[in-house]
Amino acid sequence: MLAALAAIPVLIAIAVRLTAESRPSGRGPAFLDQITQNGLFVGVTALIVSIPLFLPLTIGVVAGDTIAGEASLGTLRYLLISPAGRIRLLVVKYVGAAAFCLGAALTVVVAGTIIGAVLFPVGPVTLLSGTTVGVGESLLRLALIAGFVTVSLLGLCAIGLFISTLTDVPVGAMAATIVLSVTSQVLDALPQLDWLHPWLFSHYWLGFADLLRDPIGWGSFGDNALLQVGYLAVFGTAAVARFVTKDILS
Repeated sequence: MLAALAAIPVLIAIAVRLTAESRPSGRGPAFLDQITQNGLFVGVTALIVSIPLFLPLTIGVVAGDTIAGEASLGTLRYLLISPAGRIRLLVVKYVGAAAFCLGAALTVVVAGTIIGAVLFPVGPVTLLSGTTVGVGESLLRLALIAGFVTVSLLGLCAIGLFISTLTDVPVGAMAATIVLSVTSQVLDALPQLDWLHPWLFSHYWLGFADLLRDPIGWGSFGDNALLQVGYLAVFGTAAVARFVTKDILS
């Protein structure tokens, strides 16, 4: 799955390189037009492309498999026979899924940065506020964006963990988690549901634009983190309540 994510910026960079002269300007995802001038934009563009589907798909597979996968293989009972404890197992499984969120976001950014440097010139970056920053600070901001995306996916991880405690069929847990991520984004796109948007776990997924301003605006980062912590608290508690009473011998 990480290899598939790494292929996204590679494909974007190659497509832009081959069609740089014939591609109409103003088309495609944000920052696509800037790639030919600066390869550092490949990573940002790849994240924008990946966030709506590919990253949730990957995280849905990982989070949905946390408990249901062990139950399906018959290893869950042996894990709990050892002095691990059910709550401790849930915490470790969640931390593992969260680490995969970070790994997935960094994979896209690092692969995009490398292929961008290979195929395009790399230099100072002009931020959305009009300020120009050097390559070093640009790379730091890319890392911050990867951190923002990681935080954005923590709520989905908690939902997947909870769903995974409800079934012994990992494919079902994966599918349900992915469907919920798509549903949340569809609801977030409906202007008639403006009142609901701030409560949707996907609402801030593309809100990292403030990290490309000078000075950096931390408001969206804080709002996003607070929202994801809320989902973690609710669905983490639900996962614990379900798992501590789950029959693992049937």
